[in-house]
Amino acid sequence: MTDEKNKIDFITSNDILSDMRHIIEQSRNDAYKAINVALLKRNWLIGYRIEQEVIKNGSRAEYGLQVIKKLAKDLTVKYGKGFTKTNIYSFYSFYKDYPNIFHSASGKCENLLSWTHYRVLLSVSDKIARAWYEKEAYEQTWSVRTLQRNIDTQYYYRLLASQKKETVIAEMRERTSVYQQDKLEFIKNPLVTEFLGLQQDGSFTESKLEERIITNLQKFIMELGKGYAFVARQQHIHTDEADYYIDLVFYNYILKCFILIDLKADKLSYQDVGQMDMYVKMYDEFKRRPDDNPTLGLLLCAETNADVAKYSMLHGNEQLFATKYKLYLPTEEELRAEIERQKAIFFLQQSENVDC
Repeated sequence: MTDEKNKIDFITSNDILSDMRHIIEQSRNDAYKAINVALLKRNWLIGYRIEQEVIKNGSRAEYGLQVIKKLAKDLTVKYGKGFTKTNIYSFYSFYKDYPNIFHSASGKCENLLSWTHYRVLLSVSDKIARAWYEKEAYEQTWSVRTLQRNIDTQYYYRLLASQKKETVIAEMRERTSVYQQDKLEFIKNPLVTEFLGLQQDGSFTESKLEERIITNLQKFIMELGKGYAFVARQQHIHTDEADYYIDLVFYNYILKCFILIDLKADKLSYQDVGQMDMYVKMYDEFKRRPDDNPTLGLLLCAETNADVAKYSMLHGNEQLFATKYKLYLPTEEELRAEIERQKAIFFLQQSENVDC
């Protein structure tokens, strides 16, 4: 029933747990929508203001780029990494391509996608195609990855050219079904947390996120893999030159080898790969026993990219053990999915904490 006394638009059922879930999920959705609108307005207004500055100085493209370059430098110092030249240019493009997005008859912001959706749409130069993708993304509730995939595969043009549109649509839905299952995808966008001002705390963007992923990755691998025994977390290795700490160490008694895991909050670099190779060699020297097989190093990155999982050099017996290792390790897809799941949960919890 509706609580008339407090004018709360909520109808109770006979299942209190179901009611709680409805309240929490609805509140979560409302909070995200409010954050998303504010984020979109901020980005649009930044683009609007840049355009006014460019017009005032003769509408020269070169001047606009100079403005963006200076703003990126100044705003990054003040507010953090969310204001790179690339991001600010995308704000400018957002205003240029959607000059009337906040001008409706009712004065309300309706039918808005997420900022990440719009950032993907900005890559479509054909205005008619872009408008079609935008409409479909909203009406069909496409995830960002579904939208990106459809743009990359020329879905709009293939539909126009096809005599059997139902076949093209069915294929698209089948290929993107896995993208549509992730209800928490929206919160993965780090721009949301940056917009809330949380990026100033380095422990939020790196240390705490890393801690959450590592903690749950330990359980994940123990459950998923065969023959794993947990050895240590942040295992300390001391040499004459320095001290080193390895995020996670396992031993697999089927493979008869140690497995080192190191997590990186940013994209993997050649330096990271070199560091892991050094860890593997040090571990073989200081920890590996004569009857153990060569140590395996696994690098993971919290920022998903093509290098989400990388094996270090399996020095010695590489051909003999490479395939066997992969039989008892989670696949790259499984690791990627688990990292993304933990990121989604973490960012969602942080957003809820801010709302409280």
